[in-house]
Amino acid sequence: MEEEIIQKYKQAGAILKKAQELAKELVKPGASVLEITDKIEDKIRKDGGQIGFPLNVSINENAAHFTPDLNCDLTFGKDDLVKIDIGVHVDGYIADSAITLSMNNCEEHKNLIKAAEAGLKAALDIAKPGVTLGELGTAIETAITEFDVVPISNLTGHLLEEYNLHAGISIPNVKNDLDIALEEGIAVAIEPFSTNGAGMVADMKDVYIYEYLQDKPTRNREARKILEMAKNEFGGLPFAIRWVEKEFGKLKARMAINELAKSKALYQYPVLREKENGLVAQAEHTVLILDNPIVTTK
Repeated sequence: MEEEIIQKYKQAGAILKKAQELAKELVKPGASVLEITDKIEDKIRKDGGQIGFPLNVSINENAAHFTPDLNCDLTFGKDDLVKIDIGVHVDGYIADSAITLSMNNCEEHKNLIKAAEAGLKAALDIAKPGVTLGELGTAIETAITEFDVVPISNLTGHLLEEYNLHAGISIPNVKNDLDIALEEGIAVAIEPFSTNGAGMVADMKDVYIYEYLQDKPTRNREARKILEMAKNEFGGLPFAIRWVEKEFGKLKARMAINELAKSKALYQYPVLREKENGLVAQAEHTVLILDNPIVTTK
């Protein structure tokens, strides 16, 4: 990995850490999810970064892919367990990190958070060239289950490449016998999830995040513009329906997005919920796999 690229990964990570600190200050019972999301995304831009993916604000049994739309009136409840997953990129080189915040600091929440963080630490402690996906998944599950909770088996970490959030290999959060080894010079996001539920997530009907897939012909003027934005302005990275609602209005944006999703021009990220409605905690860092690995988001 060239030094210039390493520096861009590190710059993205530094910007992300500032946004994460802001999230810790703002996420409180009674606060508006939409207002906080806008403030954190604005902070990223003001600090010189670009949005790697819409801010994910996943509460309680929701594990991933919730971001508010323009009409969202959701506020944080006094007993909520909140996952804040942030993505930042500099010239396409992505930092991806998540934290979990408890609104009531109860023992159940603290245990889940400690489990996810322990799973992450166990993986980061061994993440280097030559370590296999089997070793990583085994380390994560072993650490999480020591807290009498379980990892989510169908959510994984992922390879990061320039303007590509999910670039190939997945980093499992459970024991497995995969002998695929981490290669020197790659960037990966490692993100264990712990739960007191079934250990699996299911797709919900709600979708707030989309991503460019391919060009498709359409007579809808707004659909053409949104597809162009998805491809070029957003760099092919995930985007929020909220962003296009601001420009085109809710009705036109929704109609255009639905057409593009139906034609497979856009990929959909449905909200993911724990199958037994168990509470979910998440911990995540981005690490550059080098002889001396660099955690860019720490």
